Amino acid sequence: MSDTDGKKPLGLGGKGGQVKQSFSHGRTKSVVVEKKRKRVVVPKPGAAGNATASGSATPRPDSARRPAGISDAEMERRLKALAAAKSREVEDAAIRAADELAREEDRQRRRDEAEAREREEREREEALRAKAEEEARATAEEEARKERKAVEAAKPAPAAPGAPSAPEAPLSERARPTATADARKAPKRPDDDRQARAAKPRDDAGRRSGKLTLKDALAGEGGRQRSMAAMKRKQERARQKAMGQSQNREKVVREVQLPETIVVQELANRMAERVADVVKSLMKMGVMATMNQSIDADTAELVIDEFGHKVVRVSDSDVEQVIDQIQDDPENLQTRPPIITIMGHVDHGKTSLLDALRKTNVVSGEAGGITQHIGAYQVTTESGAVLSFLDTPGHAAFTSMRARGANVTDIVVLVVAADDSVMPQTIEAINHAKAAKVPMIVAINKCDKPAADPNRVRTALLQHEVVVEAMSGDVQDVEVSALTGMGLDTLLEAIALQAEILELKANPERAAMGAVIEAQLDIGRGPVATVLVQNGTLRQGDIFVVGEQWGKVRALVNDKGERVKEAAPSVPVEVLGLNGTPEAGDVLNVVETEAQAREIADYRQQAAKDKRAAAGAATTLEQLMAKAKADKDVAELPVLVKADVQGSAEAIVQALEKIGNDEVRVRVLHYGVGAITDTDVGLAEAAGAPIIGFNVRANASARNSANQKGVELRYYSIIYDLVDDIKAAASGLLSAEVRENFIGYAEIRDVFKVSGVGKVAGCLVTEGVARRSAGVRLLRDNVVIHEGTLKTLKRFKDEVKEVQSGQECGMAFENYEDVRVKDVIEIFEREEVERSLS
Repeated sequence: MSDTDGKKPLGLGGKGGQVKQSFSHGRTKSVVVEKKRKRVVVPKPGAAGNATASGSATPRPDSARRPAGISDAEMERRLKALAAAKSREVEDAAIRAADELAREEDRQRRRDEAEAREREEREREEALRAKAEEEARATAEEEARKERKAVEAAKPAPAAPGAPSAPEAPLSERARPTATADARKAPKRPDDDRQARAAKPRDDAGRRSGKLTLKDALAGEGGRQRSMAAMKRKQERARQKAMGQSQNREKVVREVQLPETIVVQELANRMAERVADVVKSLMKMGVMATMNQSIDADTAELVIDEFGHKVVRVSDSDVEQVIDQIQDDPENLQTRPPIITIMGHVDHGKTSLLDALRKTNVVSGEAGGITQHIGAYQVTTESGAVLSFLDTPGHAAFTSMRARGANVTDIVVLVVAADDSVMPQTIEAINHAKAAKVPMIVAINKCDKPAADPNRVRTALLQHEVVVEAMSGDVQDVEVSALTGMGLDTLLEAIALQAEILELKANPERAAMGAVIEAQLDIGRGPVATVLVQNGTLRQGDIFVVGEQWGKVRALVNDKGERVKEAAPSVPVEVLGLNGTPEAGDVLNVVETEAQAREIADYRQQAAKDKRAAAGAATTLEQLMAKAKADKDVAELPVLVKADVQGSAEAIVQALEKIGNDEVRVRVLHYGVGAITDTDVGLAEAAGAPIIGFNVRANASARNSANQKGVELRYYSIIYDLVDDIKAAASGLLSAEVRENFIGYAEIRDVFKVSGVGKVAGCLVTEGVARRSAGVRLLRDNVVIHEGTLKTLKRFKDEVKEVQSGQECGMAFENYEDVRVKDVIEIFEREEVERSLS
């Protein structure tokens, strides 16, 4: 069907301005239209000549058709642009053709390489197959030869002529050597080729297809590829299958160490079995356990027996056997630097003496000028000898720090001020050194002061069984001055002599073992432990276990702040890489694997948890009731302590636990290392306790939370101030002491009965003063028969507040009327006195 749908098209006819329209059914109509003449632009005379004269290299046969209003220069520019565009198109087409040709060549090259690889693999497989067939044929021929020899040897004797010959070998034996050759000579059928192609693995079909897309190339570079070992195993299996030698491998029987409980996955790893098989075996026994669940030793033993392995029962404590100490051979021992601990009373100049030896100024960086952390340093003398020093605090609160320093040291240098002599912490340091059985050197410091008296110090030391060489003893004593440097060389010589007598040796080639001197939680570096290596060499990358924590040495920092790769015996270093903050005093041991370290740490954590639970459960109901009753009468001041290092936190807790008496005590809810967090604020709010920060601060979130919840944050940097403030706060919980002050006595001379009041005693104030607001006691024959208050105190008929001595008055007791003549009234006032903890 046409577009007009059977109607005649609209036509135009006629001439001039007449247009004839034709319609359907023969109807026509003539209309008059207006004709518009087309505008024709005629170039000016000489335009062509001017264009040619202007130097145009391109002739313009179509200049007559140029649009109006375009100059010759513009037309020239457009024609040049058109020519340049056409030349660019030609160049682009040539470049595209060259690129396409290069891509085609690259594709062809890759196809050729793929075909070459395929051809090489096919040739290699054929060579392997031929080799296998040759070996099989040689083996078969050798076996046939042996059988023939055996048959010939079994013949009794040559048969007589005409006797029947010996039976030939069976047909299967005769046909065996040539079976492979017959199979090779047999013609191949098309079906065999199809089956071989179908059986051929198609894991590398995409590689051999000849097409290499960008996706395939990227996948080939970064995806998983089969290793050479896997390809060799595959070829070996194919060779054995072709030779008919496929056989099951012999099962390896292992000794499986079985603790009291074990995770299913760990059990599978120790048996070298698949986890799915172990889970399936448990399901057959009716035990529904996943790979991450623990099972008891009896169930695990049944599983091990089912898989054919041997069970070796071990206890949980056996995990620590990997860090058992072994005796070193004398040939492996080498001389190590001595470890010297500086001990003494507070402000006797221990840190200043060590600064003078190190030529540093540590004491200026300590808050209040007192040492509150244990420090470890190394000093190299002028003679080249290396000495390791430990600086311990002298304050009474740091007893555990001093004991820890004495336990890991070789020599103790006891610093005693010449102007102050022996003090309490000096005596404590002497006891620590004796308990650790460590030789001692007495350094009498501050000998430059006018009031210095070294002989007084030597005499005072005799009371504590320390006899110095000047008093005909065996303890070396040196007079020194940390301020002027006097006697420092003599002190170093004494230390070197003592170290030489001790003959200190260690084996640097064994696994490292050391003691944690201090531990802290650093904001940028995480848990950091100051470790003094005692044996072996601690290296970067070693896996270690320390107390209930474990880790891998990420970095080692010496006492000068420099990073080192390893730390030999007697070298103090900061160790980074722990998973948690250890306790100060813990022992660090290097182990072989991370699994061992984690297992030992988990066992120690569980043992500590069980010990705490056992301590809490080892009380009877009567003991709990008695404790609750005792605690009911004792006021408690709960506090929460956060410190910068573990040793300071431990010292603060020990000092706070000593504050208090039978009526009030300080209870430390929680103590830890690091900044104050939201968790600490939440715990303090629940207990209504303040938070004490020692050299640490609360983060922004914790500060906002503390302001909202009304939790008090108190910051300290000196342990003296902290203990004094807590002692003052605990003193506020003490009930005030009530004292009675006797202010007067009165004697009853007569008793009157007054209506509306009752019995009124007429009294004479014999001593002091009688006051209306005071308390009174009624004495009869010097025995107290009533204690109360006065209802009325009158002088004549007037109510008065007080009556002086020698005057008469009337008294009436509140709710008591049994008064008699000659009774004595004792008048007193009560006074409340605030108490404080000493």
